Amino acid sequence: MDKKKPTNVEEYLEQLDGIAQEKCREMRSILRDIVPHATEGLKWGKPVFESETILFAYAAHKSHLSFVPTGPALLPFSEELAEYHLKKDSIQFSYDKPLPIKLIQKIAKYRKEDAEVRGAKWKY
Repeated sequence: MDKKKPTNVEEYLEQLDGIAQEKCREMRSILRDIVPHATEGLKWGKPVFESETILFAYAAHKSHLSFVPTGPALLPFSEELAEYHLKKDSIQFSYDKPLPIKLIQKIAKYRKEDAEVRGAKWKY
C-alpha cells in the first residue's frame, strides 16, 4: 500500500518509522524553540520553518536526517561541521548518533538573524 502524500508537517512526521520519526521530532522541537513565531509547512516535500522567507528545512532519509539552513548559514561553522557530511546547503546527521543540539541551535540562530535582520533570502 502506498503512503498518502502528506499535506502538513504532522502528517509528514506520522508517516515516518521509528528512529527517523524520533529524530525529526527532535529537530522540529529544536528549531521551533529558535523561531517560535515562524510558520511551519511543507516545501518540496520537506518540513520548513518560514517567516518572511524560508528559514530552514529538514528531512528524513533512509540512514540520516538532513538539516537545510542554506549554504551561507553553514560557512561560519565550517570547523565545527568538519565531522559531518555536508552538501551545498545541508548537513546530514546519522541516525545512530545523538543530534548535536548546541550546534544546530547556533546554526539556526545564525540563519534566523541572517534572514530576519540582514534580509538573506532562501536560495535552494
